[in-house]
Amino acid sequence: MDFKLFLSTFATLFLAELGDKTQLACVLLTAQSRKPWTVFLGSSLALVSVSLLGVLLADFICNFLPTATIKKVASLGFIVVGLLMFFEKI
Repeated sequence: MDFKLFLSTFATLFLAELGDKTQLACVLLTAQSRKPWTVFLGSSLALVSVSLLGVLLADFICNFLPTATIKKVASLGFIVVGLLMFFEKI
């Protein structure tokens, strides 16, 4: 296992997920249900499943497209989302 990749992936996703809507949903579900372990297990399974789908999709796509093309498409996607968010505020 590539420990450096593992730690950088963990750190990046941990920081990206702090304070996002998923975490807020977990807080609300726990407050409503008063069952923190059930919410924790359900949300953990959901996040693991979504991550698995992302990894499998990326592995599939990388078999057909070069990494440079994938980076360009992802960059363009982020720019489009950013512009849409910017112009929505105007």
